[in-house]
Amino acid sequence: MKATTIPFNPLAFFLQITGLLTGLLAGLVLAAALLLYPPANYAAQVTPQVDNRIYATLLAQHVRKNRVDYEGFKRDEALLDSYLAILSSIDGDLLSPNERFAFFINAYNAFTIKLILTRYPGINSIKEIGSFFSNPWSQKFISLNGHTVSLDYIEHEILRPEFKDPRVHFAINCAAKSCPPLFNQPFDGKRLDAQLDERTAAFINDASAVYLKENTLYTSKIFKWFAEDFNDTPLVFIKRYATGDFKDRLTVGNTIKISYLPYNWALNRR
Repeated sequence: MKATTIPFNPLAFFLQITGLLTGLLAGLVLAAALLLYPPANYAAQVTPQVDNRIYATLLAQHVRKNRVDYEGFKRDEALLDSYLAILSSIDGDLLSPNERFAFFINAYNAFTIKLILTRYPGINSIKEIGSFFSNPWSQKFISLNGHTVSLDYIEHEILRPEFKDPRVHFAINCAAKSCPPLFNQPFDGKRLDAQLDERTAAFINDASAVYLKENTLYTSKIFKWFAEDFNDTPLVFIKRYATGDFKDRLTVGNTIKISYLPYNWALNRR
């Protein structure tokens, strides 16, 4: 079969090339325009980055051996305020779940320190802050994404109901000696699960906070106040994170009663 030869048409070829070049040029112009003049909602779509470097430095300097150097934080209050301003500018709704979880834990702890500093050094307990009609946790002094909220709001409206993770109780700090110690590092979404496990295990295996005497387990009132977060079975949760001889003694098989220790509200200061 003889092949058919299609005659070359210079005009058609010219129009085809011109069309390709026009399309390519239009694409380049559009890309440049988007870079120079992004859509109005473009910024809102970009995941914000939380800069915790200031906070990391403050924690490393002023949290030692599970105690907080409030005098040191007072000297560096301007730096703390700079970090709080960073937190206040972040839209937490745009963060990934783990980053959002870590963000609100850090916010709770950092703003708690700020609350203490508003009265320090003339204060011996966080419970001295407030009035007859309000407690320190209901004080609306925290600026987050254009709203003024309280510590209670962060804990009971965001952290507990949204994430439903009982380990949060060993991450947030209420500035009291009986509270799980303030972590001397910021919480980080990329390492959050390991950090929460570490803080939980550290508290549960601290013999001054949780211990077994005969068949009675003495533990923090946190397990009583927030029993629903632990499915009303704190012993099961404690066994999960107990280690060594303590874990062995909890699993012997004897019926174990739980007794809740008095809560020491004195400041967790050095």
